Amino acid sequence: MECATAQEAIDLLHHCLDHGAVIPGRHFRDELAKGDLSVGDAFTVLDSGGIYNPPEPDIRTGEWNWRVEGREPGGTWMAIVFSFKTVEKAFLITIFSIELGSKRKGGKR
Repeated sequence: MECATAQEAIDLLHHCLDHGAVIPGRHFRDELAKGDLSVGDAFTVLDSGGIYNPPEPDIRTGEWNWRVEGREPGGTWMAIVFSFKTVEKAFLITIFSIELGSKRKGGKR
């Protein structure tokens, strides 16, 4: 599944959130637990965050990995790396916090 622009990727991600499926992978779930975050915290970032960088190719799968960034409810700036399996299904690869110096303003949709 390819998206030509970051806006297309955000739109498709929101479609997956609203009408499709968002699948948390094992590494994502492990990192979520390490960061003492809930799935709800992550979904806040997915729903209101922004994409600020172009996607990166995954040489193992041939898919494009996108990164959405935003604040979780506790105020920490987070990044979630994900890919699209289909137009109805997003797969969450990992989640991590970003240092204060690289924060960007995330908007609401």
